[in-house]
Amino acid sequence: MKQRITVLGSTGSIGTSTLDVVARHPDKFEVFALSAATQVDLMLAQCARFQPQYAVMASEPHGRALAEKAKSNGLNVNVLWSPDAIEMIASSDLVDTVMAAIVGAAGLAPCLAAARAGKRLLLANKEALVVGGEVFLDAVKQGGATLLPIDSEHSAIFQSLPEDPATWAQRIDKIILTASGGPFRERDVATLRDVTPEEACAHPNWVMGRKISVDSATMMNKALEVIEARYLFGVSPDQLEVVIHPQSIIHSMVQYHDHSVVAQLGTPDMRGPIAYGLSWPERIASGAAALNFRALPAMTFEALDSHDHSERFAGLQLAWVALRGPAGACAVLNAANEVAVAAFLDRRIRFDQIHHVNVETLANVTCSPPASLDDLLALDAHAREAANTSVARMAR
Repeated sequence: MKQRITVLGSTGSIGTSTLDVVARHPDKFEVFALSAATQVDLMLAQCARFQPQYAVMASEPHGRALAEKAKSNGLNVNVLWSPDAIEMIASSDLVDTVMAAIVGAAGLAPCLAAARAGKRLLLANKEALVVGGEVFLDAVKQGGATLLPIDSEHSAIFQSLPEDPATWAQRIDKIILTASGGPFRERDVATLRDVTPEEACAHPNWVMGRKISVDSATMMNKALEVIEARYLFGVSPDQLEVVIHPQSIIHSMVQYHDHSVVAQLGTPDMRGPIAYGLSWPERIASGAAALNFRALPAMTFEALDSHDHSERFAGLQLAWVALRGPAGACAVLNAANEVAVAAFLDRRIRFDQIHHVNVETLANVTCSPPASLDDLLALDAHAREAANTSVARMAR
């Protein structure tokens, strides 16, 4: 039988790549539902091609616009808009697999819904684990869901680990995540205050959305990935390491107790980990180009503890600060960063002030251990309020 798939965030880079892989295997997959935020015309085109039963937009105006265009184009699709609708298409009995690609904390509720419903959950939304933490993992366990990582680094780690998770703790020495270093790896640190949104969004290796591109430039994406790896693989913060690998060929590595290192290599194309998540434990064609070892550039690695890199990527260390802090600190860090990045993209604060907003918010927000989605959302809202206060002060 075909896998019936819901793609949350279908018009983003992960969503469109997912649909590209799905289109290559019409005998294996069919699309049950799609969701998007604002891109009505692209959603319309996706509905025309994949014929989902449901299309969900994030707001009523965009939903009504899509419904009108779908009707005028003769498309038989149920168009909805509301958070409840997004959770419905993530947890429906008619769905086998959910690609979770909604950016930010907004993706947490549908991810929890899919987990509680026992879905095969392909997690491209790292914030679900960063914010949700143990609450999210409990939902996965209680619902009997299958959680598969889609971020290239976490997919690489998963592919480099033994098949039996029960053996991981006894065999793993550490997990090593690679980072490209983004567009400012060699830029004079003193000039970072002058970085523009356009410069920050010009990633040298990957095609990504604006928010994650800025996170890559500050290395906050890697901080969030460190937190995600902590929860995904059950290791301690001290067992997580990051190295800069500018060529983005080795996506991450696992070092075992005998100091052997197993790495996963591939071209920088998200269709690779997406195809692996869709087909696991098998493998299917992804559309990604094969590595040509005759033409590969030399692979290099750089430590992050040099003075320049520690100053250039100061935000990375906040991952360990949050992990060693009180329960809920990771959710606070994520909320602060989302506010700070949005303010930078709106040109209200400087690039270098993103880090200052994150540090201040972590220091100013007192956490109580969250035990439910409501607790997490309340903590997220509190952290955003504190972060916005910092942004307002810096923007004067």
